[in-house]
Amino acid sequence: MAALGLVVLPDIPASAAPADLVVDYDCTPAGPDSIVRHGPVRLTTNLTFATDLVVGGPLNFTWKLKYANSTRFQSPNYFAAGAQVHAVGNVQLLSSWQGILQPKGTADQDTKLHPDSYLTLPETINDPGLMDKPGTIKVTPRDIEVDFTPPDGSVPVNDGNETDNPTDLQVKYSGTWTSLDDRPSAEHHVHNDLHETTEMGASAELTFVGTGVEYIGPTDKDAGTVDIYIDGYKVATVDPSRDEDNKPVNHDLNGGVKLWESAGLEYGKHTIKIVNTSTKPAWLDAFNVLTDTQKIPTGYHRAICKLVGGPVSVVVTVREASPSPTATSPTSPPPTTTTPPPSTNPPTNNPTTTGTPTKHITPPPSNNGMGHVIVVPPATGTSSSTPSSSAKPTATATATKYVKAQVAKTPKGGVDSGEAPDEPRPYGLMASGAVVLMGSATSGLLMRRRRAEHAGGLK
Repeated sequence: MAALGLVVLPDIPASAAPADLVVDYDCTPAGPDSIVRHGPVRLTTNLTFATDLVVGGPLNFTWKLKYANSTRFQSPNYFAAGAQVHAVGNVQLLSSWQGILQPKGTADQDTKLHPDSYLTLPETINDPGLMDKPGTIKVTPRDIEVDFTPPDGSVPVNDGNETDNPTDLQVKYSGTWTSLDDRPSAEHHVHNDLHETTEMGASAELTFVGTGVEYIGPTDKDAGTVDIYIDGYKVATVDPSRDEDNKPVNHDLNGGVKLWESAGLEYGKHTIKIVNTSTKPAWLDAFNVLTDTQKIPTGYHRAICKLVGGPVSVVVTVREASPSPTATSPTSPPPTTTTPPPSTNPPTNNPTTTGTPTKHITPPPSNNGMGHVIVVPPATGTSSSTPSSSAKPTATATATKYVKAQVAKTPKGGVDSGEAPDEPRPYGLMASGAVVLMGSATSGLLMRRRRAEHAGGLK
């Protein structure tokens, strides 16, 4: 019996203290034709999950299911291979979070089923969620729902071995019928056998679950007519001595023929009955049960499983994630101011940055103070972020001050204007030459006067 009350685990890392709950359930019918067929089915379940989480981390429930004793879920009727058993758990979340997580799982039934065939359970059901804020969660496992979905298709029901027709679940015959076994394969009977009657009013019937049914038998030149009833109502009369074009046949026991097919029925339990209307021979080879899963109402085969004893609860702690390394600017001397040589290119005021920005994901805000449980679909990949071993700045820049040339006024055609200087004129050159000649002549005259004075010449 499950323990009652609240289980508080030590406040240590989740890897060292996962919750590991063993809880028993009793399952009872909940649908019109449940897979619980002969009394309650007992399950033993094992629910595990981490109890110490960080914001943004997964709260992942792994719930293992198995039969606790000899009781089993069982097939409600005849079905082809490919049916499925679905299990949905319910985990209640209280305290900082409010809601229900529903771990799910499915088990395929790989073989053809007949009434009371044992069904395979999903081994594990799970449902991960993400926590978006720190706090505590009271986790309580609740009911488990188990349902059954048959496959589309058809399955024949006749008088084969125990696998095809378990005791008391096969075709029911009324009146005198003879079993014709080990017929030649050339006659094409299902399992090479069939039943025959020559008694008026003799009948054969089958109760099945599906959306349709076919009456399978031989055509034969000596056959009599047969009335067909569905759920107690006469719906047709067939004459196996005639073909599809209503022409008489001229052969004996051509088996495996679909003599009649029902119109689409609502999915559920139905009964087909055939009645011999004369003393001529009538035959039954098989009834072919049809299933269209699009017509199956939700929960038609459902079972509901409730805890044995009181509920078990576990407190989970969600804490803030450890802060990621944050880029900080290292202490350094102020930028150096330099005066570059004049350049024809305009100065650039945008500093050069280096480093890779880090993307931070912020959880959605909560409007009511409660946390959000975010259901996570099956992951298609994994992403991770590895911080650097030491803090590094995410951007670096060297400030450079540009100073203009120290000229009071920039002449036309100077560096800053970008204009070409004027063409040189010959007049300036000629004037410069004249000045040079005059200066030379005057210097020569003065030199001669000074020499004369020294020699006693001119006074």
